Amino acid sequence: MARDQFQTLTEPMYFTLLALGEVRNGAEITSWVEEITKGRVSLAPGTLYALLAQFLENNLIKRVEADQKGKHYIITDVGRDLLKDEVQRLRLLISNYENHFDK
Repeated sequence: MARDQFQTLTEPMYFTLLALGEVRNGAEITSWVEEITKGRVSLAPGTLYALLAQFLENNLIKRVEADQKGKHYIITDVGRDLLKDEVQRLRLLISNYENHFDK
């Protein structure tokens, strides 16, 4: 199941799924991720397309038809649930840190 394989998301995984809250193609995903992370996360084409293939295989995203050139993708409900789980995991990590060091 996808949840086991994607128990924790790398930053490229996280931001790729986040980018697909809207229909985007590969170039648009890459640009959006670089913009939102202020260049801290840069997706090389090989990395991006390997992630997209994994996400498609696990029903985290789907291809959609678009008027523009290229392949376009959007996150599925399964992918959105996985992203929500990751955000909850990250919030728990922050809470654990704050409870330990900010006493």
